[in-house]
Amino acid sequence: MLRGRVVFGAMDEVVFGDPAADAIVAQTERLGAKSVLLMVSGTLKRQTDEIDKIRKALGARCAGLFDAMPAHTPREAVIAAADAARAASADLIVTVGGGSITDGAKAVQLCLANDIRSVAAIDDIRVVKGVAPPLRPPAVRQISVPTTIAGGEFSAIAGVTNTQTRVKEALSHRLTIPRAVILDPAITVHTPEWLFLSTGIRAVDHCVEGICSREAQPYGDAQALHGLSMLARGLPRVKADPTDLAARLDCQVGTWLSTGPLASGVPMGASHGIGYVLGAAFGVPHGVTSCVMLPAVMRWNRVENSERQALVASAMGHPGKDLGDVLDDFIRGLGLPRSLKEVRVGPEHFDEIAGQSMRTPWVPRNPRRIDSPAQVREILVLAA
Repeated sequence: MLRGRVVFGAMDEVVFGDPAADAIVAQTERLGAKSVLLMVSGTLKRQTDEIDKIRKALGARCAGLFDAMPAHTPREAVIAAADAARAASADLIVTVGGGSITDGAKAVQLCLANDIRSVAAIDDIRVVKGVAPPLRPPAVRQISVPTTIAGGEFSAIAGVTNTQTRVKEALSHRLTIPRAVILDPAITVHTPEWLFLSTGIRAVDHCVEGICSREAQPYGDAQALHGLSMLARGLPRVKADPTDLAARLDCQVGTWLSTGPLASGVPMGASHGIGYVLGAAFGVPHGVTSCVMLPAVMRWNRVENSERQALVASAMGHPGKDLGDVLDDFIRGLGLPRSLKEVRVGPEHFDEIAGQSMRTPWVPRNPRRIDSPAQVREILVLAA
C-alpha cells in the first residue's frame, strides 16, 4: 500500500508573467517592508538597466545593494552579504539573479537570525549527516526573481561551499524558502544562452531523478511529468529563438513544477550527488553537472528502474526509446557539454570524486543501490 507524507513549504505565492520591478514593489507593499536589501547579479547590474529599474521602483525602500556573490555560494561571500544586510537594517531581502544568489540569501537569513558573523561560525548552522541543528528561525525573509532555471528558489535548502574543504554544504530551515517567487521571462533574456539552457537541464534533472526515485509518489510525479514536458518543448524553442518570451515562461513554469518531487520529500539520486562534488571541488557550473552526469546515471540505473525511465522518455516525446539516449540527444541538441572531458575532469580525478560523492545526501538514496566508491566510479567512466 502506498504511504508517504507531503509537507507544504512556507512560500506565500508565485507570480508569473509580470514585469519584475512592478511585481517586486507589489510584494514589498504586501509584506510591509520598509528597508530592502537587493542581492543581485553583478553582471546584470553592470551590463543592463534592470537593477536600476528595480531600485528606482523601490525608491526609499531600497536600503542597500550586494552584487558580489560568486558561483557556488562560498562561505566568505555569505558573511559579506550578511554584513551588508545588517548595515542596511534590512527587513526584507530581494534576490535578482541565479541560484548562487538565491542560495546566498537563504544562508544570510540564517546568519542574521543566529548571529553568525564569521566564516568559521557557519559550522554552527550547517546540516550534518542530514540533520539540521536547532536554529532560531529567520525574521528577515526573502523574495526571489530568478534569472536562471535550476529551481533553487522553490527550496528551503541552501548549498554553500566551504572553500577550505572544497565541499558544498547544506543549510536549511523551513522558513528560508522565499516568501514569494517572481517569474519574469523578460529579465532572463540577459542571461547567457549556455547558462539559461544548462540550468534548464538541471530542472530536467530534478524531474527525472524525482520520477525515477524508488521513493516516487503520485503528487511529485504529477508535477514532474508535466514540468518535464514543458521543459522538453520550451528549451529547444529558446535555443531557436532567444526572444521567445512564451517559451522562456514555459521553461520557468516547468522548472517550478520540477521541484515538486523534492519539495514533497522525494530524494534525488546520483546525478545530483556527483554534481555537488563536481561543482564544489572542480568548479563545474551547476547546470552543466547535470548535462554531463544525468544520461550516464540513467544508463547505470536502467537495470533497476526501466519502467520509471520509460515514463520519462514518453514525457519527453520519445515513447519506447532508451532514456539515456533520449537525454544524450536532447542535451547535445542544445549545444551543451556531454562529457567529463569537456569540463576538464579526467580519470585521474575519479577516485576523489567517487569518495566525496559517497558523503553527499543523494548518492546513498540513488534508486540502484550504491554501496561503494567503486560503483560511483563506474558511473564516472560512463560519463568520461
